[in-house]
Amino acid sequence: MADPSPVVEADGITKRFGATVALSDARITVAPGESHALVGRNGAGKSTLVSILTGLQQADAGTLRFNGEPAPAPGDTDAWRSRVACVYQRSTVIPALTVAENLFLNRHGLNGQRTGLLRPVSWRRLRTRAAGLLAEYGVDVDPRLRAEQLTVEQRQFVEIARALSFGARFIILDEPTAKLDARGIELLFAKLRELQRQGVAFLFISHHLQEVYDLCTTVTVYRDARHILTAPVTELAHHALVEAMTGERSTATEPAWSAGGRATAAGAALLEVADLGLAGAYRSCSLTARAGEVVGLAGSAASGNVRLGETLAGLHRPHTGTVTVAGRAVRTGRVPAALAAGIGFVPEDRHLQGLVPQRSVAENATLTVTDQLGPYGTVLPSRTRAFAARMISDLDIKTPGPATPVAALSGGNQQKVVIARALATEPHVLVAVKPTNGVDIKSKESLLGTVRQVADAGRTALIVSDELDDLRVCDRVLAMFHGRIVAEFPAGWRDEQLVAAMEGVADPIEPKDRHDIH
Repeated sequence: MADPSPVVEADGITKRFGATVALSDARITVAPGESHALVGRNGAGKSTLVSILTGLQQADAGTLRFNGEPAPAPGDTDAWRSRVACVYQRSTVIPALTVAENLFLNRHGLNGQRTGLLRPVSWRRLRTRAAGLLAEYGVDVDPRLRAEQLTVEQRQFVEIARALSFGARFIILDEPTAKLDARGIELLFAKLRELQRQGVAFLFISHHLQEVYDLCTTVTVYRDARHILTAPVTELAHHALVEAMTGERSTATEPAWSAGGRATAAGAALLEVADLGLAGAYRSCSLTARAGEVVGLAGSAASGNVRLGETLAGLHRPHTGTVTVAGRAVRTGRVPAALAAGIGFVPEDRHLQGLVPQRSVAENATLTVTDQLGPYGTVLPSRTRAFAARMISDLDIKTPGPATPVAALSGGNQQKVVIARALATEPHVLVAVKPTNGVDIKSKESLLGTVRQVADAGRTALIVSDELDDLRVCDRVLAMFHGRIVAEFPAGWRDEQLVAAMEGVADPIEPKDRHDIH
């Protein structure tokens, strides 16, 4: 019997936006039941390919086929959905609606068909149909629950089930693990492997290269809008994959930014946290970060580490404890007080918390220093441009100019803008929550290098993350589990040690080992 046709076959795909070449003669082929990774630096063309594969954009040249047949006509939404679906990093599930309503949004008929505006909806039948669909794909979620009550991975399962309900056997997963902890990733991967056995194919897009090796059988690399290689994952060493993505040969066993522990003699305490507690998030947390060092605060999504970092920036008012910066007490629960005390902050989600996408690079980068941009509360455009130009140069932000809308930048350069704003006030302490979330490997190197430079300049940085690569730049790492700091590791820790502590299976801290954990 002849081999089945690929679920998707794109060849010679070219797409331009004005003078910008987003894709040039790109190609990819995904077989039934295959988990195929697509990797590349920001700006490599991955997002453009996804928009073409899902029918949101039309290629200027090239061919696109699904299961051996030409792609549907532009605008035929139902036909596209029956061939391909995409689960994006930012969830499209509507929190206020139930699981059942999200599964059959705009098609509330019993068989999932679109209904007329005046046709009544049988909610009992809808819930029954939803329960059957969830059971069919092994998703253990109550269809009566509101989506806001679900965990992040449960929302993703609902999105996958919704995609499959249209008949699609090819699903694009765009950074699906960005907001998941280790347990959530494990659950997601188990579900994906189960669906693969049913013949569902996945295109897996991720900046976390280890996940490519954990999940996928084949990897395709794009660079500078072009196809570079497609190879079995088992035949491609880690260094070879990085070289294909960057176009540069590896010259060292580890990147420069991973050289944690360089601060041989840390200076005076710049950040002191004593007995800090926030109801429902963390309790009795104490730590000290000194001039010249980078401290990591590691933990999974439920550990409380992100909420602790946000508390230091004034986003939450703790119910116990104190925060001191450079010897002066900080009025907690107030962002202006944190800024005035010398705390710079990089939030977890640059899209929701870090950027004003309609505004320019200059406006975004100078939001924390508007008082320096003109007399008597005014903001002079010339000073804004000059201030932003210095930061663009210092952080090597790739942009046509300060007036460019920040939404037009790649993810890595957007993150550089967020960090530039945090550093604009020349803070004593930089608190960076997941600073390399959703960026490519070269941007990661640059961003973590910037954090390292903060400490090298005599200030201090606190990296709050569950990403091991983020934490390698640190001089020491504190691990949190269920709202408490449970372990401390000097530079040179082993992955299994830190992961065990983050998962709550490490030995607790003994008093003699506490060092700067009070």
